[in-house]
Amino acid sequence: MINITYADGKCEYELLDRLKKRSGEVNDKVTETVNTILSDVKNNGDKAVNAYTLKFDGAVLKKTMFNYDELEQFCALCDQDFIESLKKAAKSIFDFHQEQKQRSWLVTKENGVIMGQRVRGLTRVGIYVPGGTAAYPSSVLMNAIPAKIAGVKELIMTTPPMKDGSPNPVIMAAAYIAGVDRVYLTGGAQAIAALAYGTETIPKVDKIVGPGNIYVATAKKLVYGTVDIDMVAGPSEILIVADSTANPKYLAADLLSQAEHDVLASAILITTNKPIAEETVKEIEIQASKLSRKDIINQSLDNYGVVIVCDNLDIAMDLANEIAPEHLEICVKNPMEYIGRADNAGSVFLGNYSPEPLGDYYAGPNHVLPTSSTAKFFSPLSVDSFIKKSSFIYYTETGLKDVSADVIKIADTEGLTAHANSIKVRL
Repeated sequence: MINITYADGKCEYELLDRLKKRSGEVNDKVTETVNTILSDVKNNGDKAVNAYTLKFDGAVLKKTMFNYDELEQFCALCDQDFIESLKKAAKSIFDFHQEQKQRSWLVTKENGVIMGQRVRGLTRVGIYVPGGTAAYPSSVLMNAIPAKIAGVKELIMTTPPMKDGSPNPVIMAAAYIAGVDRVYLTGGAQAIAALAYGTETIPKVDKIVGPGNIYVATAKKLVYGTVDIDMVAGPSEILIVADSTANPKYLAADLLSQAEHDVLASAILITTNKPIAEETVKEIEIQASKLSRKDIINQSLDNYGVVIVCDNLDIAMDLANEIAPEHLEICVKNPMEYIGRADNAGSVFLGNYSPEPLGDYYAGPNHVLPTSSTAKFFSPLSVDSFIKKSSFIYYTETGLKDVSADVIKIADTEGLTAHANSIKVRL
């Protein structure tokens, strides 16, 4: 199921190459199909969207759009304990992201020059939410709440219908709690196309966020530039750094929590203690046999799971930074000592009682995270993802005269004489 290996400067990097190949493959057939759908929706609007909804979801829609006020009814269709838990999670997510909010600013110089920066939310954002067997209300909260805090003027969501043509109640209830303005029942690449280009009923957005299958991910990648997107997410990942104080039962459970996502998910343990490695492997076998998605787990761990034993925590952290995982757990005696060493990770979980699923659902930090080593240069989804900035300047006549010679000199050196002339005519 999962093998134990020893860090020797070679085998661990062979694993890294395998992970890169996993996420870097392009499916030409999928791309061709998605391009056809994008073109069709761009040219034929709602007619094409409805045709694909019938083709792929097998649903004849009873209603295609729901306003915010209509979403409340779906809360009554859900387990009320679930609704209360979702509301508590929403508050945690709101409180965390509220701290990220930026402000506009300006400065004034002695000569009367004023300059600054204006920050405001995007005008319209589209959230894509899977709605079939993979219905994740937590993703609604994680995508919508930062957008609302950022000041997005209109937040619309697309989600596929169920087979009977109705929406998934838990998704709609989450949309109500998160404050989504409108929900349209459509899924797949056709939903991404509708959001990117606009149709007779679905408005064009400025940015598309949210998870989806390979067709959705490919569509988002192809419409980038027409609209902005959050990121092109790869398979889920967890990497745990552990010493002799870690609990193998906890380690195994956390590795399994990511392996169940997908057959391409990766679950890696790096430990300085051989007995911990061996006990964790035993625990994985015991716990996996009792889980509902054990077939997916076994395939994931066979191909992309590994336990690495290394000499010390410095080596472990160096390797973790090279892999740059989506989720990094640091299960060591004094985890706070290592937060400054975790340079490349989407989200970091410190100590034995901060398991990754806590971050997925409740703690507050966003669970939309960079994957496939992109944590080296990408950040999690945040309030910053939904804002735009403009700078502004105001110069007095005196202020312009003070700097004119320098501006003219730089413009002339670049050979842009019209730039220089724009200054000269004002002197």
